[in-house]
Amino acid sequence: MTIGVVGIGNLVLESGALLLDVELAYEISGPADAPVILACHALTGNHLTVGSSALPGWWAGLVGPQCPLDTNRYRVITFNVIGGCNGSTGPLHINPETGKPYRADFPSITIRDIVHAEKKGLENLGISRVFAVIGGSLGGMQVLEWGLLYPDDMELLIPLAVTPELSDYGIAFNYIGIHAIEQDPHFRAGNYRSATDVKGFETARIAGMVSYRSQELFSQRFNREERSDGIYEVESYMKHMGRKITGRFDPNSYLTLLRAMNSHDIGKGRGGFRGAVKGYKAKVAAIGFTYDLIYPSERIREFTHSVPNGNFHLVHTKFGHDGFLTEYSKWGFIIQANLEANACKPLKLHY
Repeated sequence: MTIGVVGIGNLVLESGALLLDVELAYEISGPADAPVILACHALTGNHLTVGSSALPGWWAGLVGPQCPLDTNRYRVITFNVIGGCNGSTGPLHINPETGKPYRADFPSITIRDIVHAEKKGLENLGISRVFAVIGGSLGGMQVLEWGLLYPDDMELLIPLAVTPELSDYGIAFNYIGIHAIEQDPHFRAGNYRSATDVKGFETARIAGMVSYRSQELFSQRFNREERSDGIYEVESYMKHMGRKITGRFDPNSYLTLLRAMNSHDIGKGRGGFRGAVKGYKAKVAAIGFTYDLIYPSERIREFTHSVPNGNFHLVHTKFGHDGFLTEYSKWGFIIQANLEANACKPLKLHY
């Protein structure tokens, strides 16, 4: 395994702004001569997909030796997205023009900007083409854009728990988080002293957690149980998740990436949804999860049946949207089967 940082130079954003001296943190696992799979992370994820025994990555169990994304057979690469806070250029990075951290002055980015940065990152690592691109949620948005921005660069796209555009319902949930953070007096217009001071950040994460999982899962897990101090177990859990995010993520990055997610619409500038789907050349194996409030499986199915060469899989789970981060035994074989079905084609990989 290799963990490092690659420079990609300056990046012209979709807005026209110029991001200087951009860096991307990355993790690479697997043989150097194996087919490359690019794995794209979700909102508060990072480049540590496999991680280590001491600190497992966010997709450990799905990615690794003898896992569905088998790092004995494939070379799996993950970048921390621009705008993130785990080593790639984002609000915590030093602005070369001022010598100070960007913080709230970090420019707005889109999913397409993230993908263009990843493309440069791969090229600077000596990789001009990959076998497959996979990811869920924010990562799935990247997968869908990869297939349109660079349609000849892969054999297979595997988007999980993502629709071709973020719905108004999804934008509304994101706004709860944005509003909670920005209205917190300790946020100080992005110049907060510490993330732990921004209680609105905790509220934002709590609101997100409600949308990520199903009512059925909450009822099964908590069953209206109360602690001895009169607090419901579900309240205690929400409080814990809120506090946890402030210890490992940056509020400005959270806002940056929420707004990038809001920008997600494959039809924008491409003649709408129907015009965009005609641009896919790679095979598409999309996976939806039952009880996903924000990214309903019906819309994912409609998208998949509209692309030139797509197949749809529905995973039954009470985890809802977070299904792509758990219960790999229920759907990891779908990933494996699609990879193997497409690996029989001769791959034109260039390093």
